[in-house]
Amino acid sequence: MKKPILFVVFFCAAIHLYAQKNIVIAKDQLKDKIMGGWGGQTIGVTFGGPYEFQFNGTFIGDYQALKWYDGYLKNTMLNNPGLYDDLYMDLTFVDVFEKYGLNAPVDSFANAFANAGYMLWHANQAARYNLLHSIKAPNSGYWMNNPHADCIDYQIEADFAGLMTPGMPNTASAISDKIGHIMNYGDGWYGGVYIGAMYSLAFISNDIKYIVSEALKTIPPQSEFYQCINDVIKSYKKYPADWKQTWLEVQRKWADDIGCPDGVFVPFNIDAKVNAAYVVIGLLYGNGDFTKTLEISTRCGQDADCNPSSAGGILGAILGYNKIPAYWKMGLKEAENINFKYTTMSLEDVYRVGLKHALQVIEKNGGQINGDKITIKTQQPVPVKFEKSFPGLYPVARSSVKWSDNKDEISFDFEGTGFALKGETARWGSSSDSVYNTELYIDEKLVESPKLPVNFTTRRHELCWKYDLPKGKHTVRLKIINPSKDGVRVGQVIIYNDKPVNGILYNAAAEKKQ
Repeated sequence: MKKPILFVVFFCAAIHLYAQKNIVIAKDQLKDKIMGGWGGQTIGVTFGGPYEFQFNGTFIGDYQALKWYDGYLKNTMLNNPGLYDDLYMDLTFVDVFEKYGLNAPVDSFANAFANAGYMLWHANQAARYNLLHSIKAPNSGYWMNNPHADCIDYQIEADFAGLMTPGMPNTASAISDKIGHIMNYGDGWYGGVYIGAMYSLAFISNDIKYIVSEALKTIPPQSEFYQCINDVIKSYKKYPADWKQTWLEVQRKWADDIGCPDGVFVPFNIDAKVNAAYVVIGLLYGNGDFTKTLEISTRCGQDADCNPSSAGGILGAILGYNKIPAYWKMGLKEAENINFKYTTMSLEDVYRVGLKHALQVIEKNGGQINGDKITIKTQQPVPVKFEKSFPGLYPVARSSVKWSDNKDEISFDFEGTGFALKGETARWGSSSDSVYNTELYIDEKLVESPKLPVNFTTRRHELCWKYDLPKGKHTVRLKIINPSKDGVRVGQVIIYNDKPVNGILYNAAAEKKQ
């Protein structure tokens, strides 16, 4: 059916006049934007896949060509399905909405996530372990229970929240409050809130600078996440033709990770705010050009598949599926009927279901559906609640830890207010039901009896941690009750204190010995 000319004129005018108004959009245009969001993120994660965490603390140089060719997307979907965690994680939550409706309780999402067959890392895996050991959401994502609370996890999974809430960023935030706290807290949660808001606003504005700035109104200004993204926006205004200068500003000010034990004192950084900054750099400096947006967000490095996935999805929603350049849709049509691994859903399915959910949300929030004419009651973004992970904690040391002489316990001494002990009990791909039973003693007091699965999908991401200790000297012992010849592989320990160490850590005792 052809759109009335009057409607097209009205929509093009209204798209720039967003201020908590009713906006009218044709159903096929709404679907085109939803398809653009899902298709764009699929293209983006495929494109960035080969560079994921291959460039940490640096960007990908201009002299290195980034590959894309006809058939690449379908081939990757078939032969590297694990790459698409950005998508199949989203679809876990989409499927729960489809089965149980818009008012599905948080436990439905948490249980589906915890018992899914896919492998997880960082905040997701820590949350899964918590859920499987009776720590329910939102405590499963809380920083005291999850050393990865500020990691990128919900940020890469929040696309669905924005794509089902066109023009309603606060409704997207409410969805993220429920689901995002399953695995994240603080800045880690804000990453998903912000991404969801940008998707939501992509339905009612085609001005990227406006979308980036307006979506930031959903984030509390006192948070580091807000400050980091605001710095990107200010740097873009100062250096509008030099994305690398803005990248350097982010690296200089925001690259020091605090929580993630894998990212403290090393170039690796899976922190939500830094990687969100790379998404925004791609969007701003890409300025609506799909190629530039994907290239820049990928060349920023670190999580170089998830970031172009977010940027590509947001820009895809702005442009709509039909306006994504044909060059970037090579192979997409052929892949749209392939179910994502660990799911029974394909892109074709989520295009259909995504439209269904968006229409339901529109009606639930005061909008109207009259045939092909959709009226959206838009929302002015408001900030979500303020929360901060790891307050007053500063990493001061990273050191090796050894087994005690009797080989059935790990022990170490430290001075500070907390620690996180890295290590592994699971091997890649292991499906064993074996579990190590342990006891954690701090200053000779039993504080926890963690079970450490050998199964890779149910493993504990860190062996143990404790953040709320009184400042001073402490002794830690992790006793393995049922040791085996394979043993527990122990890693390094991150030590925290209540003040940062600046400059050179002076050790007078060591100097005296020399």
